[in-house]
Amino acid sequence: MKLVLLGPPGAGKGTQAVKIAEKYQIPHISTGDIFRKNVKEGTPLGVEAKKYMDKGALVPDELVVALVNDRLAQEDCRGGFLLDGFPRTVFQAEELDKFLKGEGKALTAVVDLRVDEDELLERMIGRRVCRSCGAPYHVKNMPPKKEGVCDHCGGEVYQRADDTEETVKNRFLVYKEQTMPLVAYYEKAGCLLPIEGTGGPERVFGAIVEALGQ
Repeated sequence: MKLVLLGPPGAGKGTQAVKIAEKYQIPHISTGDIFRKNVKEGTPLGVEAKKYMDKGALVPDELVVALVNDRLAQEDCRGGFLLDGFPRTVFQAEELDKFLKGEGKALTAVVDLRVDEDELLERMIGRRVCRSCGAPYHVKNMPPKKEGVCDHCGGEVYQRADDTEETVKNRFLVYKEQTMPLVAYYEKAGCLLPIEGTGGPERVFGAIVEALGQ
């Protein structure tokens, strides 16, 4: 299984990625993890990426591609992989195709989680997290027993800055601008699997497995 996972912020990609990787026994690869590992280990690619990250600038496409290709060339990816957060642009998608073709491989499918924007907004602006232990909450679906206090450690439960309505709406806008061309690219390639991302994690996972057909 050689998979790419797409979906807007709050669609549940993290939850599904864990389930998919476990079922198909493939590594879950996120660009964030790759960046952190290379920076921590001081690899040449990591040193280069850190220059941009320290300035708060976007890491250039060519460098992101090089980092991902380096990861996909590792032994544990021979039997397949799940890419999460890559590709983000059509250029990155084209480069991924070139790399796989050079290895005599191709993507099995691109799983595209789709959730109505209003529901996503409700999910995300309702999210809360414990400042001390990181335990997740939701004001509607999973509130702490005592408002503002973590059930587990008694720490402060707060709303992260990137979960405010204004920030979330901006993230949706950026996602649409970046991802719509990517969705069209994979639709044309015939490997896009649109998945309705509502109804609970187990229902969504069941739909993904059914769509993959194995």
